Amino acid sequence: MSYQVLARKWRPKSFRDMAGQSHVLKALINALDHDRLHHAYLFTGTRGVGKTTIARILVRCLNCEHGVSSEPCGQCSSCVAINEGRFVDLIEVDAASRTKVEDTRELLDNVQYSPTQGRYKVYLIDEVHMLSTSSFNALLKTLEEPPPHVKFLLATTDPQKIPATILSRCLQFSLKNLSPERVVDYLKVILDKEMVSYEEPALWLLGRAADGSMRDALSLTDQAIAFGSGKLGEHDVRQMLGTIDHGAVYRIVEALIAADAPGLLNVVAELAELGADFAGVASELLVVLHRLAIAQTLPDGLDNSLGDRQRLLELAGQLSAEEVQFYYQMTLVGRRDLGLAPDLRSGLEMLLLRLLAFKPEGVVAPPVVALPGGSQAAGAAPSAKKSPTSVAAAVDAPGPLTGAGQEPAPPSKPEPIAPAAIQEPSAEAIQEPSATAAQQEPAAVAAHASPPSPSASDVPAATGQHTGSAKADTTAPSVPMAAVQATPQESPAAVPQSTSPADDLDTDTDDHGDDLSEYEQYMQSADAAFAEKMPTLGEPDEPAAVATERLASEHATAATTPDGAAEPAEAIPLPRESGAKLAFDALTVDTWREQFANFELPGMLGSIASHCQIAGGDGERLEFQIAQDNATLLNDRHVERLAEHLSDYFERKLKVTITIADVAEETPAEYRERQLQLRLAEARAAIELDPVVQQIINDFGAEIEPESLRLTSTRI
Repeated sequence: MSYQVLARKWRPKSFRDMAGQSHVLKALINALDHDRLHHAYLFTGTRGVGKTTIARILVRCLNCEHGVSSEPCGQCSSCVAINEGRFVDLIEVDAASRTKVEDTRELLDNVQYSPTQGRYKVYLIDEVHMLSTSSFNALLKTLEEPPPHVKFLLATTDPQKIPATILSRCLQFSLKNLSPERVVDYLKVILDKEMVSYEEPALWLLGRAADGSMRDALSLTDQAIAFGSGKLGEHDVRQMLGTIDHGAVYRIVEALIAADAPGLLNVVAELAELGADFAGVASELLVVLHRLAIAQTLPDGLDNSLGDRQRLLELAGQLSAEEVQFYYQMTLVGRRDLGLAPDLRSGLEMLLLRLLAFKPEGVVAPPVVALPGGSQAAGAAPSAKKSPTSVAAAVDAPGPLTGAGQEPAPPSKPEPIAPAAIQEPSAEAIQEPSATAAQQEPAAVAAHASPPSPSASDVPAATGQHTGSAKADTTAPSVPMAAVQATPQESPAAVPQSTSPADDLDTDTDDHGDDLSEYEQYMQSADAAFAEKMPTLGEPDEPAAVATERLASEHATAATTPDGAAEPAEAIPLPRESGAKLAFDALTVDTWREQFANFELPGMLGSIASHCQIAGGDGERLEFQIAQDNATLLNDRHVERLAEHLSDYFERKLKVTITIADVAEETPAEYRERQLQLRLAEARAAIELDPVVQQIINDFGAEIEPESLRLTSTRI
């Protein structure tokens, strides 16, 4: 006996043998069992999903000698004849080859005659959308009011081409594409019955290549069995289908993590030797990146279809969520543009190098090695000369302002300022300027012509602290000395003794004596004007520091109180970001929120943890609470990663639990927002009390727009 292909040999003989399509089968089974049969059925769907198979099973159900039911016996003469394709009352028509109206009329000539052998005469018209318009018109009347012994079963892959008059006369069932999981399960059953050995990854390759069609999956399985000499191996199936080895794609991801450009090009060279499809490589990279995103967001939802679940989880732990999303979007766009490249290999190489060149920087503690040269370029001091900074841009500046022609110092981490005392200026802050006389002359002239605006970011309004920087004294004063002298909390030793810009210059002052004298006169007049106008800004005889504190409180209250209700604002010191490690015994509710930044939790984990607050614990465990509104993205993987980070930080094994409950204490996120609002209010108050700003207001009738001020740094 000749060999019969799997797609025909294992075609289902009953509804219970069908794979998938439960939404269609349920309707048909109920209609058969309750004798609510329609005279015309239309089955739509892509190739190989079971349209004709369901139609033939329905024919057996209608003509079984044991009665109409959803369970045909399969043993009677009618069932056997239908299975063997010799049932007289089943008229199968291929509409693709019989499109003329004459064929349709000839077909309908015998409709009025009763069935010869069965209970119903069934017309099964496949690819019905291929009929001509005249054929559809000839079919209309009969399809609408057929004799009681006639049933029409229509099947098509393109229902859009069928006239609406035909569609309205039929019950339409849309068959869905089969998922790879369902295809693999069905293939396992068939291969076990066929006693063919197989590797599960090979079945997943076939399931994905079938693209939702069970017939295509069985045909590819037949081909793979022949290719593998009677067995299904992953390597053989991958070679037959021409798909890319996922190991190469994983090596690409690992090279991206390590910022290894030579490694990326080596992987592309290996794929080129194997004759791989480079567009397929980009597609497989998209598949892996998609699964990495699932592994990061919902690890339990990651399937082990290719036996690579553990490897994916390891890679997901080395990438931030921002990087995975960036790589996916860039690869998606790059795959579309591969056809524009001179050749596909160079296009893929440029795509991978683009992923390296535009790697996202600046995310919260990314757990990856910085791009070669990227961190240096970001952290290096700019060599270009800067002009005096404007008032709006100077708010919350991390260091003293730089004058024209002076090289700014490399950016450094600002030391938080306590309101209880004024700190001594650091050694770096009082360095002598290194600018030459030729560079300083334009700076002095610029200061004389247009007095630079002061910076209030490093001086909380409640204390009136002076920076004491030599460069800042040369180019821009911080807070008027009158305000500093009026501060009740200050220490005399903390105030820099040098108040004249001439004392801070390391060059010969004889060359610029006139300029400096005019600058001193300007500063003295500005201080005098400030002292004269201070009583008009607040209560009579109100000290400058008290007025500053009052304005800061008003701004903080307006920023945090609904409708600007006048409530006293609590002056809270900015948190200190100490470089020293926090001891586990010192971990409390207060230290958790105030020193949260020191834990350096990355990406989404840091965002979720910032909304948590410590609820309890001991030496081996920590209990956190998070509000329901902030627990949308919380999952078990985040809890595991938080435990890992805290265990590494405190160098002890910790078990972390996070429960959803009302958080009574202030969380790190709420604490940080409150500190930023307070800093913004202090900066606004300092701007309003600045003598230069007051002089501009008086001379030009200017107005301050407090809402236009923004913090240049959101670090606390």
